[in-house]
Formats: sequence, C-alpha cells, structure tokens
Amino acid sequence: MSAAAKDADLFFDVPGPRGRRRILIWSVVTSLALAVLVAGALIQFAAHGQLEAGKWRPFLTQGYLNFLWIGMKGTLAATGVAMAVSFPLALGLALLRISRHKAISVLATGWIEFFRAIPMLLIVYAFLLFLPRQPIGLDLPLFWKLVVPMIITSSASTAETFRSGILAVDHGQHEAALSIGLTDSATLRLVILPQAIRLVVPSLINALISLLKDSTLGYVVSYPELTQQGKVITTYTGLMIQTYIVVAVIYVIINMVLSRVATYLDVRMHRKAAQEYGPLEPAAAELDAIATRANGERIT
Repeated sequence: MSAAAKDADLFFDVPGPRGRRRILIWSVVTSLALAVLVAGALIQFAAHGQLEAGKWRPFLTQGYLNFLWIGMKGTLAATGVAMAVSFPLALGLALLRISRHKAISVLATGWIEFFRAIPMLLIVYAFLLFLPRQPIGLDLPLFWKLVVPMIITSSASTAETFRSGILAVDHGQHEAALSIGLTDSATLRLVILPQAIRLVVPSLINALISLLKDSTLGYVVSYPELTQQGKVITTYTGLMIQTYIVVAVIYVIINMVLSRVATYLDVRMHRKAAQEYGPLEPAAAELDAIATRANGERIT
C-alpha cells in the first residue's frame, strides 16, 4: 500500500462498491441540479437583458482590467502575508497546546478556542473602530487592519489542523525514536513533525483557500482587494451582476489553481518519501534514516 493511501486511511474509510456507486449517483444528481440552476439563471438574465454584449464589453477594456488587476494583487498580497505569518504561528500554538506544561497548554487552548469562536468580521471591526488612536496614535494601515484579523483567525483554526496531524502520527514512532537515543525535542523535530505536515498538506491548502475568501472582508476597511474593487466598479457603472460574476470567476480560477497546487505538493511529497526510503514501510524506513542522521546530534 502506498504512503498516500495510508495517509488517507487515517482520515476516512475507503468506500466499497456500494459506497462508490452511491457517491457516483449523488455526484450525477448534484451536477444535474447545478446545471439546471445555471440554465435557469441564464434564462432569467437573458429575459432582463443582462446578457447583452454591451454590458459585458467594458470588462475587456484596459481600464477595467487594470482596476481588477489592482484588486487581484491586493487579494493575493493579503492572503500571502497572512499565510506566511499564520501557518508558523498556528504550528507554534499547536505545540503549545500539547505541551506538558499545564499553564502553557491552558493559555494556548484558551487563545485557540476563543478566536475560533469569534467571527473574523468582529475582529476586523475591532481593529477598525477600537484601536486607541488617541492619545498614543495607534492606527494601522488599511492592509494590516485586514491582515492582522486574518492572521489571528487563521492561526487559531489552523492550529487544530496541525494538532490533529501531530496526534495522528503513531505513538510508537515517538517511543521508537526515544529508544534510539533521541531527545523529546529531536523526536518532535525529526520524526513527528515531518510526518504530521505531510498528513495535513491538503488541509493546509483548504486553510489557504479560506484565507483567500476571508480577504473579501477588505471592503469593510476599504482595502483595495477584488471585492472592494468590484464594489467601486458597481458604484460607477451600475453593472452589479456583470461585475460580481467576473469577480466570482476570478476567485474560482484562483481556487482551482490552489487545488492543483495542493494535489501536486501531496503527490510530490509522497513520491519523494518513496524514493528516499525505498520499498520499506515509510515509518520504519524514516526512523532508520533519522537514526543515521541523528548520530552526530544525539544527546544522552
């Protein structure tokens, strides 16, 4: 059985013939229902003149494209910075939550549970309305009024993803690493975390997609991301349906690219592990390789 298959088995059971048949039937029914909804929407748009070429032609002009491009760059910048900060922070929070030190674990748990329960919109409003501008003059730029709430919210939810991945690694891995002389910290760094991160790569891409959608709240602080740029176009042109359909298509394309990247990374990581450790069981081979590498840093 491949490493990828084993990772999948940790999260769900592989469906049998009846399950696959049921999935196929529901997939067909869902696809047909979506096709009917899209056809109905197109009929309604056509009946009200929303499909006229003149209402779509502006989106092919340089001015409109440049304006939407600014919004796309703003969206990608906010999402990229939020990801670069929140994912390492989430890993740190996950490690603190599983810490043996009770006080540290309780504090990390409280932070995670609190910010997982608070809608990001409320955090955005907190940074927009309640920062003490006077007398200390604390006023973040628009970019950070959006990105900091994204970081706070994403780090709290993604921390649980990392924690689940760490706990999904067989406890025998930890015991085996200790038996070859590795310390707890070396075991976590060399044995547990590499396997846990491989397990949660698809979930991390889902978290990234969630961050991308969270960036749409930039309109609250007037940050120029895609939704805000679409709002401005709608204000000046009145082309609400056309504008938001174009914006939605851009989001769909970005999400499709991210999904393809997730699939590529997942396959590449498992292929690399298979090439490095050969036909042996990945966990056993990994421990063998780690033991060899750790000879120089083993602490007795």
